Amino acid sequence: MIESYDFGRMEIQGQTYASDLILFPDKIKDSWWRETGHRLSLKDVEDVFQEDPEVLVIGTGYYGLMKVEEEVKEQARAKGITLVVEKTKKSVQSYNAIASKKKTVGAFHLTC
Repeated sequence: MIESYDFGRMEIQGQTYASDLILFPDKIKDSWWRETGHRLSLKDVEDVFQEDPEVLVIGTGYYGLMKVEEEVKEQARAKGITLVVEKTKKSVQSYNAIASKKKTVGAFHLTC
């Protein structure tokens, strides 16, 4: 459960994170960074697809500046993974609503 989010900061289970992260059902990959800054490529989320979630929630940043490449969307479709792509503030709400019901991974860009 994500307790709070604001530009550049996310709090999960009392721990504050100030860098982009991937939230797996059993661990947090903090200091996550993409190969090409504001573009999310398949290589950036390889470990997410290995986890085989039912849902992948992607937070594209406070202003939504991170773009999800088509290959990520295609891979999600091919694996039967529901993909939710929203600005990070909204994606946090979606993640919290879904994660208790389905195996969910969240990949969150915390700034921009």
